[in-house]
Amino acid sequence: MQTPDASAMPPVMVLAAGLGTRMRPITDTLPKPLIKIGGETMLDRVLDTFGRAGIDRAVVNTHYLPDQIEAHCGARIRSGKGPSIILSREAGEPLETGGGIVRALPHLDNVFFTTNSDSFWVGDTHALPSMLSVFNPLEMDLLLLLAPRHSSIGLGSHPGDFAILDDGTLARRGHYPVPFNYTGTALMTAEIFANAPEGPFSLNVLFDWAIERRRLYGYILRGQWMTVGTPAAIATAEAALDRVQAF
Repeated sequence: MQTPDASAMPPVMVLAAGLGTRMRPITDTLPKPLIKIGGETMLDRVLDTFGRAGIDRAVVNTHYLPDQIEAHCGARIRSGKGPSIILSREAGEPLETGGGIVRALPHLDNVFFTTNSDSFWVGDTHALPSMLSVFNPLEMDLLLLLAPRHSSIGLGSHPGDFAILDDGTLARRGHYPVPFNYTGTALMTAEIFANAPEGPFSLNVLFDWAIERRRLYGYILRGQWMTVGTPAAIATAEAALDRVQAF
C-alpha cells in the first residue's frame, strides 16, 4: 500500500442521511444538514471547508427527507461552487455511518475523508492537508481529527472521547474524562471495510477494531470546532461564530 500523495487531496464522504431526532421539531420538516447556522446551512459550511482545502469531489449520502438535500446539492452544483457532488441515496432502513460509507465506496478512492454534516470548525485551514501529510496507511487504519475537549462548542460537560497514548495511538475514555473529542472528520482507506458487517453499522465498530490493532491515530485541530445537535445548540454555535469572527 502506498502512502498518499499530500499534493493530491482525496474525496470526502459527507454523512447527511441521519434522522436528526434530537433536533426535533425543526427536523420534522427540514433535514438537519440544511439547518442554518449564522446564515449558512451546516452542509454548505462543511462542503466549503473541504473545498477550500483543495478537495474537488464529495459524496453526500441521503435518507431522511432526501429530496430536500438533493435539491440543495443540485442548486449548489448549478452555481458552480465546488466541490463536485455525487449523491448516494439510501432506501429502506438507515445504514448508519459505516453502512452508508460501504454503499458509497464505488464513488470513493482508496484513501478518503469522511465527515459529519452537523459539525464544523472555523480556522485551521491547513488541518485537512496536514492530516493527509501525516497519514501512513502502513501504520494507520484511521486518522481521526480531534478537538480539545475544553474548547469544543456544543457538547456541554461531555467527558471527551479519546486520549492519545505515548505511542501516538488512541484509547477510548473509559471511566475518566479524556482530553479530546472526535470531530466527526476522519481519514481512512477503503481496505478497512473489507471485513465490515453487512447492512447498518456504526463507524465505531471500525474504531474499536483499529484500537485493538493499535492502528487508530489522531490529529489535533487548532481551530474552533463546534457541533449542533439540538435546537438550543444553534444559538450557542452562532454566539461562538460571532466571537471567533470578531478577532
